[in-house]
Parts: sequence; C-alpha cells; structure tokens
Amino acid sequence: MQKTARQSQPAAQPPGRPREFDMDTALDGAIRVFCERGYHATSIGDLTAAMRLATGSVYKAFRDKHAVFLAAFERYASVRGEQTRAAAARGANGREKLRNVLLSYVEHSKGSEGRRGCIVVGSAVELSAVDPVMRARVTAQLKTNETFIAGLIREGQADGSVPDHVEADDTARLMICMTQGLRVVGKARLPLDGERLVGVAMKLLA
Repeated sequence: MQKTARQSQPAAQPPGRPREFDMDTALDGAIRVFCERGYHATSIGDLTAAMRLATGSVYKAFRDKHAVFLAAFERYASVRGEQTRAAAARGANGREKLRNVLLSYVEHSKGSEGRRGCIVVGSAVELSAVDPVMRARVTAQLKTNETFIAGLIREGQADGSVPDHVEADDTARLMICMTQGLRVVGKARLPLDGERLVGVAMKLLA
C-alpha cells in the first residue's frame, strides 16, 4: 500500500546567520530530481545531491522531504507560469496567443525536459489520491492554467480572431487535457510534431 506523504509546510528560516545558498537554484535542483524520479522514489540523499547542499542545510531550510516538495512545486509553477505568459505575449491577438501557448507546451514536452517530466502531472498521478495538500495544489494549478486559456479564447472572441460560438470554458478544459497529455507523451519519449499537433488543436476554435 502506498504511504500517504506527510503533510507539512516549508519551515521558516530561523533568525541568525543568513542562508549561504541561493534558494531558487537549490529548488531547481530539487525539481529536476522530483520530476525524474517522482516523490516516493526520491530520497533525502537524492535531494542533497541535486540541490548541492549538505543534509543539515536541507533540514535547516525545510522540515522534511514533503516541505521540500511543496516548495519545489511552487517554484515550478511560478517559473512555468512566467514562461507561458511570455509565450502568449508574443501573439498579436487572442488566437495567436493561444497558439503560442500550445506550441510552448509542445516544446517543453520534447527533448531532455520532456523526458524529465512535469511535477504537476507527476503529483496528480502519484500523490493526489493520498495527499490532500498536494491534491489541493494540483487542482488549483490546473484551474489556474485552464482559466488562463479560457481568458485567451475570450480575448480572441473580443478581437474577432476566435468565433463567438466557441465555448470558452469547455474548450479550455479540453485543451488542458491535451497540454497535460503532452507532458505524459514527452515523458514516454514519443515523438512530437508541434506544428501538426497544435494545428489540430486550433481546429477547436474554428
């Protein structure tokens, strides 16, 4: 039986001497190992190696492995959110913005990053059924992504690049299913033709 991950929050840094490492850099290392191995298969030893920290430094900054995972999840969501918004910003209208977002998902699902995997998808599969804290985080992140896509569809309807008859919320939900599926396909190392796949997805806006 799979054990429920201990629920915790990142520990506050105690007063005194400041940290002698960059938190974002350390968490980026944690993200890599969690994405590659998953939560349960990742040990504290794996984390200290990936974060380039001594075990004592990890426990000074975090209560336990679960707290590291929560912080890594939030860091991942923040970075990917910035990347997604940057991709959208390159479009001239709502339709182009959404197309750029989908192409961005394809690119992040290819190569070494694709093989590494996505911490949101990994959490949904491995932890959501047994960890209420992570279930809430995953649900909130997917809803944030879905709302962003729905907003681009509505922007396209307002500027005339997307037909008014398109159901923004339903289409956004279907596109979330596709984008998360892309990360699974990338993890499985199947080939992805971004232009063709996104072309098919964009037919939902016809």
